[in-house]
Amino acid sequence: MADDSANQIPPTDEINSMSINSQNDEASSTSTPQMSVEEKFRIVRSIGEECIQEDELLNLLTKKPQPICYDGFEPSGRMHIAQGVMKAISVNKLTSAGCKVKIWVADWFAQLNNKMGGDLKKIQTVGRYLIQIWIAVGMHTEGVEFLWSSEEINARADEYWPLVMDIARRNKLPRIMRCCQIMGRSEQDELTAAQILYPCMQCADIFFLKADICQLGMDQRKVNVLAREYCDDIKRKNKPIILSHHMLPGLQQGQEKMSKSDPSSAIYMEDEEAEVNVKIKKAYCPPKIVEGNPCLEYIKYIIFPWDKKFVVERSEANGGNKTFKSYEELVADYEEGNLHPGDLKPSLSKAINKILQPVRNHFNDNDNAKDLLKRVKGYRVTR
Repeated sequence: MADDSANQIPPTDEINSMSINSQNDEASSTSTPQMSVEEKFRIVRSIGEECIQEDELLNLLTKKPQPICYDGFEPSGRMHIAQGVMKAISVNKLTSAGCKVKIWVADWFAQLNNKMGGDLKKIQTVGRYLIQIWIAVGMHTEGVEFLWSSEEINARADEYWPLVMDIARRNKLPRIMRCCQIMGRSEQDELTAAQILYPCMQCADIFFLKADICQLGMDQRKVNVLAREYCDDIKRKNKPIILSHHMLPGLQQGQEKMSKSDPSSAIYMEDEEAEVNVKIKKAYCPPKIVEGNPCLEYIKYIIFPWDKKFVVERSEANGGNKTFKSYEELVADYEEGNLHPGDLKPSLSKAINKILQPVRNHFNDNDNAKDLLKRVKGYRVTR
């Protein structure tokens, strides 16, 4: 492994050359001088299901013209719609409010967590594939920086590793093990030594990247709280603000989150139209029941933020076509039985396919993207 390390660092020039198409560059809106602090706060706060703490967020936006937001991901397989569309929506909101977004391509972390069998070259191929998807779907790259953990840590090792060591030194093993959820593990799992190191490194990332805001999923909450506790330990006044977004459930009954090992649990970003139609048709969607209904969650967290509306097409006998302007309006109809799953599902499929079509086009028309997808599909996903 050590002999190949020079070849395993992803070429920075390749990533820097990736840019969104000109139409989306023009649509990318950095914060305008007319935007008030209150409006910035409303936009940034809307991303999180939870914010720790709101008063700190408001103070940050008041005093710092361009706060740094940290988001990260393990390149561990194909990208599902929550990671693809929801992240693009969140990043575009943050940059529109004047934030700088640092997206941490956590290739070394995926290796520590044994993703792709621990093969770093495969992990980095997956990372490049994921970036291509965000570009294709419409993430505004102005104000966004993709940083590879292997590259950045190697370049500033003298800064990074003392920080990791200090975090590890100040915390007991049970506290670190409580963070295992961030890796998709539990405290009951038999963990490797590498997986014990992982939470200390992720906590260090926040300070290493000089992040003001941690914008990650609710499943990453424990390590973000660890970072705030570390600030108490070292008497640091300015703590990273935690902005935790909602976790979209799997499509089948009782699936709290999507699973890359279960293709039926999620829509993938380059799924064909027919695949989307079949998955939504088979999805759990009980009549008149809102809670725990994954189809309604897709509409709430993907369709409405993307399209600002949800259009149902149905026969006159079933009530005729209707455009819902808010999620609350849709829920009211659904709970009353005025909107049936048999009409909701085809309309949801159509809305999703509309969002995904530019991604399909990109992977059909771009030779580099096509090659990346072929290779990623050929990899065996490991837990």
